[in-house]
Amino acid sequence: MKQAIKILTVLMCCITQQTFAQVAETALVKGGTFVPQYGVSEEKSIRIADFVMDTAPVTHAQYLQFVQEYPQWKKSKVRRLFADGSYLKNWSGDSLPPKELLHAPVTHISWYAAKACCECMGKRLPTTNEWEYAAMASDKKRDARKDSLYNANIMAAYETRQTYLKNTGNGTPNYWGIYDLNELVWEWTSDFNAVMLSGENRDNNDKNLFCGAGSLNATDLMNYTAFLRYAFRNSIKANYNIASLGFRCVK
Repeated sequence: MKQAIKILTVLMCCITQQTFAQVAETALVKGGTFVPQYGVSEEKSIRIADFVMDTAPVTHAQYLQFVQEYPQWKKSKVRRLFADGSYLKNWSGDSLPPKELLHAPVTHISWYAAKACCECMGKRLPTTNEWEYAAMASDKKRDARKDSLYNANIMAAYETRQTYLKNTGNGTPNYWGIYDLNELVWEWTSDFNAVMLSGENRDNNDKNLFCGAGSLNATDLMNYTAFLRYAFRNSIKANYNIASLGFRCVK
């Protein structure tokens, strides 16, 4: 199945990487070890290699350039296998994103579309561990997860409605020089549903996406913001397109 998805994505993405590959600014995230919230035994650290991450989520303006270069991902042409009916829901047409949101994170984007977009730039979606590793940094610390103010700020962002309408890059960059990992939108990861959670069934609409869920093998039950992210990832499917869900790429 994974091989079939990979082949389909390659077929749907132009082999040559054109001007779109030069769109995003990036920052180096130096590798290290850390204990993720889920997926490992308690206190068992994993190794993250160096990687380069986009400094901001992909914006409507950047995604417009992508669909212009790769028209198979336009709103009217995308296959329903790869995106449900909410794909680019707030665009008026194939090349008409909202003018006021050109520099805000593009949302209503499926995992398949985000994956193809990154691969057409010669990049890829981050793994969940890479994303969590980069996102655990505050503006001064590589790992600020034990800082109560750090977690309080993330919770405040999660509780603020419609942050996906704000422009990227206006906040304070973290230790690596990366913006908006927690402040604007949820973000797709390559293996977003690899960690299984148990708990109540959830309706698949935006108002329920921030709910908690039961967990297996959680390493830090006090890290509630990470708990919410893993619960959210497990509640979605690859062809979903959600108003509060965007993406960024790594290499």
